[in-house]
Amino acid sequence: MVREKEIFLIRLMKISDAFIIAISFVVAYFITLLCRDLFDLGPLAYSETGTTGFFLKHIWLVLMTIPAWITLMSLDCVYSEFRTKLFIEIVWRIIRTGLLSILFLGSGVFLLKLTQASRLYVGIFAATALFFLAIEKAIWRWLLDYSFRQGYNLVHLLIVGTGKRAQDFVDVVRAHSNWGLEIVGLIDDDPKLLGKKIGNYDVIGRISDIPRIIREHVIDQVVFVVPRLWLNRIEDAIYYCEREGITTSVSVDLYKPKLAKLHQSDFAGVPLIVYQTSMAKEWQLYLKRILDVTIALCAILFLSPLLLCMAILIPLTSKGPLLFRQVRSGLNGRKFTLYKFRSMFLGSEMKLKGLAKQNEMDGPVFKMKSDPRITSLGRFMRRLSIDELPQLFNVLKGDMSLVGPRPPIPTEVEMYESWQRRRLSMKPGLTCIWQVSGRNNINFETWMEMDLQYIDSFSLWLDLKILVRTFFVVLTGYGAQ
Repeated sequence: MVREKEIFLIRLMKISDAFIIAISFVVAYFITLLCRDLFDLGPLAYSETGTTGFFLKHIWLVLMTIPAWITLMSLDCVYSEFRTKLFIEIVWRIIRTGLLSILFLGSGVFLLKLTQASRLYVGIFAATALFFLAIEKAIWRWLLDYSFRQGYNLVHLLIVGTGKRAQDFVDVVRAHSNWGLEIVGLIDDDPKLLGKKIGNYDVIGRISDIPRIIREHVIDQVVFVVPRLWLNRIEDAIYYCEREGITTSVSVDLYKPKLAKLHQSDFAGVPLIVYQTSMAKEWQLYLKRILDVTIALCAILFLSPLLLCMAILIPLTSKGPLLFRQVRSGLNGRKFTLYKFRSMFLGSEMKLKGLAKQNEMDGPVFKMKSDPRITSLGRFMRRLSIDELPQLFNVLKGDMSLVGPRPPIPTEVEMYESWQRRRLSMKPGLTCIWQVSGRNNINFETWMEMDLQYIDSFSLWLDLKILVRTFFVVLTGYGAQ
C-alpha cells in the first residue's frame, strides 16, 4: 500500500535527481565561462579543446558526484517520508549532503591528482546542483499535493475493527491527509455499532458483509486492525478479497515488547514477524567491519615497534609466555580465545580464590588496585592499556570489534541476571562507553547499563566518538588498574 507507493516514488526521485545533477554539470560550464568573461579570469582548463573536450575531461566529476550525492541523501533520509517533512528541512538536508559529496569529490581530485580540474567550475557546479535540486523538490511537493487535492491516486481503505488500535490507525490516516488515503468506512461484528460513527467514520457493516461492501463501493485495500482472537473470523474475508484481487493488510495485536522493534520478514517464502532488540542495520555492521579491519591493520603497523619492544621485555622481566590467552564469551555467547600481553606472574589464576575477599568491584568480576600478581612491567602496561594491544588480532579475526561491550569470562556470564545477558547481543569490543567513563571507578550494574545504552543507541558516529575519547583516556590512564 503506502510503502510500495513510497518505494516507487523514491526511485523516481532518485532518477530525477541524477538527471538534475547531470544537467547542472552542463549548465555550470556555461555559467563558468560567463563568470570568467565578466571578471577576466583567463581561459578555463581544457577550454582550448572546446566544449566537448572539456566535458570529456571532466566526465569523472558527474560520474563520482551522482552516486555519492544520491547515496548521502538516502542515508540522511531526504527521500523517506518526503511528503510529511517540512520543505525547509528537505532543503537543509540537500545542502548538508551536497557539502559532504563535494568534500568527497575534492578528495577524489586530490587522490587522482586531477590538477587541471577547475576549482571555480567545481564550486559553480555544486551551487548550481544545489539550486536545481531545491527547485526540483519544490516541484515534487507541489505535484504530489496537487494530485491529492484533486483526488488523483487516492487509495480507498476499508478498515476492519473499531477498537483502540483501529481508532489509532484512523487517526494516523487523518493526520496525514497528503498521503492520498481515504477511509470508506469501518467494519465491526458488534450489531450494536452498525450505523454509528467511530472517529467521524460510519460503521457500515459486519465481517460477513465485506463481499457486499466491495461490490457496492470502490475499495482498493482492506485493512484488518483486529485482536488476535479474531483471526479465525477474518480468514474467509481475506480469501474473498484475494479472489477479488483486493489487497489486504492485517495488523494483529500480538505482543507489545518493551525494547524490541517489530518488522516483517520472509524466510524462503514463509512470512515472519521479527522482534529485534539491536538497532544496528546490516549496512552499518558491514561498514563497521570494514572500519575495524582498516583501523586494526593500520594500528598494528604503526604500533609494531612497541609490540616488538613488549615481545622482548615481557619474557626478560618475568617467567612465562609472552601472551595471556583466555576463553571469553562473544556475540550471543560464542566462545573465542582472547589475546593479551601477559601482565601477571606465571600461575596467577591459581591465586585468585585467595584474593577474592579483596575484590574492589561488585558483581561477578574481580578488580583490585594493588593486585600482588601483577608484574612491575605489567602495571606500566595496564596503566596505558598496552596489554590490550594483541586484541587487535582478535579484531582482524572477527571475534571482536574495535567498539563494543567488553567480552566477559563464561563463568561471569553464568552469574549474570537475565537483563544483563543482553550485552552479549552485540559483538564485543576493545572499548565502549564504560571504558571512556571511568572503568574501574564505576560499579558493575552501571557498567552493564552503559553497555546496553551503547547497544540501544548504536551508530557509526557513536563508534567514532568513543574511539576518539578512548585515545585521550589511554593517554591519561583515567580509570585504569
